Amino acid sequence: MTQTISVSCKLQVPVELCPEIDATLQAFADACNQILEVAKRENCRNVTRLHHLTYRQVRTMTGLKANHACQAIRRVVGNMKATKQVHKFRSTSISLDARVFAYRESDQHVGITLMNKRVWLPLSIGNYQLALLKGQTPTAATLVKRRNGDYYIQIAIDLPTEPTGKTPKVIGVDLGRRDIATTSTGQSWNGRQLQATRDRYSKVRANVQRKRTRSSRRLLRRLSGREQRFQKWVNHNISKKLVEQAKQIGAAIAFEDLTNIRNSLNQKPRNKTERRRTNNWAFYSLRVFTGYKAAIAGVPIVLVPPAYTSQACHHCLHIGERSSKSFKCSHCGFSGDADHNAALVISLLGGALVNQPEVPFLSCNLPDLSRDKATSPCGCG
Repeated sequence: MTQTISVSCKLQVPVELCPEIDATLQAFADACNQILEVAKRENCRNVTRLHHLTYRQVRTMTGLKANHACQAIRRVVGNMKATKQVHKFRSTSISLDARVFAYRESDQHVGITLMNKRVWLPLSIGNYQLALLKGQTPTAATLVKRRNGDYYIQIAIDLPTEPTGKTPKVIGVDLGRRDIATTSTGQSWNGRQLQATRDRYSKVRANVQRKRTRSSRRLLRRLSGREQRFQKWVNHNISKKLVEQAKQIGAAIAFEDLTNIRNSLNQKPRNKTERRRTNNWAFYSLRVFTGYKAAIAGVPIVLVPPAYTSQACHHCLHIGERSSKSFKCSHCGFSGDADHNAALVISLLGGALVNQPEVPFLSCNLPDLSRDKATSPCGCG
């Protein structure tokens, strides 16, 4: 088994080659926009059918190489499948395959086919990238031009993964906004600094957009992406710690499956600030970062249903009372941190999935709704 990751490498591009690269990027963006118009008009998301509809016209109008045109079709179809609404493509990147890209390890150069010629460019990388690229023969990459004018190439490589097996240990992870993540082992990452940073950027953007001047537009361009990069940095650090801990004790990691949770939260009455904070909650990013790191380390990842995980007591599985950060169970008398209790419940559900996949079932006891006690499924069976 292998896990594909992307290695970001800076390119040393001579000044005389910059117009040639920019022209190729612009032609690729124009091709993607033409293909997107046809795909929307024909309601087509099939690569083969879209190829027959657009290939010759795109090559004639843009002057791209054959493989560039094919990659543009795949880029459009991939974006349409990933998002509901695809906006106009910009001339910031181009996808490359083995026919238009090559990596030479001997002198750390990459070969890239542009519209009119093939060029070899040296890489400006450190020991981290050198270690990842050592002995690799990559067949795919993405050429990227960043806002500051620098050129990077994102090289896709396959790393071997360790086999995953059954383990009786499961680390439950409760995700939230007040605390970004809380584990069943008692570790927690406070989200106060992250929330303060997001609020600060939101206030700055609102003040700058209100002015509507040329200098304000330049400031918005400089601010663009800073908040997202900070969030990614936080999630990368948390995911690294989670995988390291699970690897050390030989445990799996269990997350709540929070798919579509924003839709349910936004249906509740809340002010503009709370709605913005909910929509900025990057729980899926943390799960993705943890997922690929865990795959490389051989740590299993399981998803459990979120129903009653924050309300059930991990001691007796009865529904307790949660008030902000506190949890109290009137049945067994347990009281403690609500997020830690939820993480322990997630750990129990994850253990049922990992060790008994045939009959993964837990149940939580609801309070009396009538004369008889009702039992509601809290697990996944």
